Amino acid sequence: MITKTQIRNSLDNLPENVTIDQVIDQLIFIEKIQKGLDDYRSGKINTKVEAKQKLSK
Repeated sequence: MITKTQIRNSLDNLPENVTIDQVIDQLIFIEKIQKGLDDYRSGKINTKVEAKQKLSK
């Protein structure tokens, strides 16, 4: 989950002339990064070897 602070920081870093679609794309991007970091911290990731083993089944 992204925080209000992350949203504010993201919006502050966008150019002055930005479309709503660009804002939404940026927020989705940040949310996906945060989810990946959360998954990493909680151990919900696979190594390359584990992924290859799962895909070969």
